[in-house]
Amino acid sequence: MKIRTKGMLLGIFAALAIALAGCGAGTRKAGASGEAGASDSIVCYVGHGFWDGSLDPIKGGFPYGYGFVNNGLVQVNCKSEYEGSLARSWEVSEDSLVYTFQLREGVKFQDGSGFTAEDVAFTYKTVMENQGQNGEVDLSKVEKVEALGEYSVQFTLKEPFSPFLDCTAQLGIVPSKGYDSVSFDKMPIGTGPWKVVQYDAEQQLIVEANEEYFEGAPGIKRVTFVDMDNEAAFSNAKSGQLDVVMVQPSYAAESVEGMHLEEMETIDVRNISLPCRKPGIFTNAEGEEVEVGNAVTSDVVVRKALSIGIDREEVIKNAFHGVGKPAKGWANNLIWGEPMEYEDSKAEEAKELLEGNGWVDTDGDGIREKDGVKCAFEVYTPSDEQDRYLLAAAVAEHVKGLGISIEVKQTTWDEIVTKAYTQGVVWGFGQFSPMAIDNQFRSQHFTVQPYSNPSGYGNALVDGLIEKAISANNQESAIGAWKEAQEAYAQDYPYLYLVNIEHCYFVSDRLDISADTQIPHPHGHGIPIICNMKDWKLK
Repeated sequence: MKIRTKGMLLGIFAALAIALAGCGAGTRKAGASGEAGASDSIVCYVGHGFWDGSLDPIKGGFPYGYGFVNNGLVQVNCKSEYEGSLARSWEVSEDSLVYTFQLREGVKFQDGSGFTAEDVAFTYKTVMENQGQNGEVDLSKVEKVEALGEYSVQFTLKEPFSPFLDCTAQLGIVPSKGYDSVSFDKMPIGTGPWKVVQYDAEQQLIVEANEEYFEGAPGIKRVTFVDMDNEAAFSNAKSGQLDVVMVQPSYAAESVEGMHLEEMETIDVRNISLPCRKPGIFTNAEGEEVEVGNAVTSDVVVRKALSIGIDREEVIKNAFHGVGKPAKGWANNLIWGEPMEYEDSKAEEAKELLEGNGWVDTDGDGIREKDGVKCAFEVYTPSDEQDRYLLAAAVAEHVKGLGISIEVKQTTWDEIVTKAYTQGVVWGFGQFSPMAIDNQFRSQHFTVQPYSNPSGYGNALVDGLIEKAISANNQESAIGAWKEAQEAYAQDYPYLYLVNIEHCYFVSDRLDISADTQIPHPHGHGIPIICNMKDWKLK
């Protein structure tokens, strides 16, 4: 079947964990390596994502973005459609095993070398040979990749893998002749609109416009990204040292002279994992014994009572000044099926459900108990993300009326991952690839890595539907299976979904961040804002 370069509804395959927003400039003072008062450069704080590892696409660099330094074959536009990036068109065989891409001609890398199919083949083959280095793009289903000519490349899969286009959107292409696995850690070379000119780890990243970019050079010529903590960034913005600053929703009520607040629509969902297994010891694939389970949250009645008994809008109001939208699941804003039915604010029904299943406050302390077990558990949040703490605290206060006690604790991620299998954790999830469902709800991922299936959820029906979706050889079947999987696990309440957050940024009044080219932000720690930076304009 043929797939048009533009106009195809993204369906489940909306690629990439990314979206976009902007910076500011003008007469505000520039900081770091930016030039004070410069009319063509800006300084931004967009979180810590740049400093987490290598910038090399081969090694998983820029996992939350596309079209920045290294373009992929395809990308997603603001209408949730696939469109070509380095590929101008592509075809998929009837059995969905062969993908053939026709490439743009005349494109150059930032080192001046020409882009061809050999560069695509080299990039994919290198990732396939070093798959352990790139945890962002799964190419395990690819049997081979071949350059059919100077501007045509073909992928043959071992078996149908419906999210493959997500991989082609996420993986940036590197030059086959200029690639260096050491220098690309800090100074990658690509075909994108921006080229790296300076990278000081955990300090700053400076990029300049690629004047030879095939879609036209960006209007802003120099961007400096600085690294600091959230409070320092906000303070620097107020003193005029930053043109754009990412802030937590709790800052939405603040004001900064010369800047305005941009609240970006997202598919970034904050939720609390609720361990579904009874307390015990689980032996993982490596033969290690892991303590798992929780005596309270393992009861699906408690999990359902939490979900239907809280008032999400009230929680959002108390935690985030009302910034964000109530969430029942990832499908609220996603496209792998229709939005899931929304249900909450049923406190009396939740109480009756608990009472009817033996959770009763017999000693009058306000906390229910059953078989000698108090209806109480802990919820952990990272100490460097105050908004997650505020959200958990708002929930804890809210559920007191249901007779449930939640103790909120702040700590490091190192400790959180040791607690995730036995206590609740406030997580941020949300990406366009449907493989997020596989990662969080397929039973085989439990204890494989700390951030996969922390609830310990297991359901043979859901496992089968996920496998059906992944192996589907057409979009209609895949979408149907993903939707069925969501409907099935929703009945078990493995997560307490709370809010589709809105990513908040203070942006200079002199900057146009080109809202018409943005798409809903996935979970991206601030990085999504830069992906349409080539479209930003100084007013």
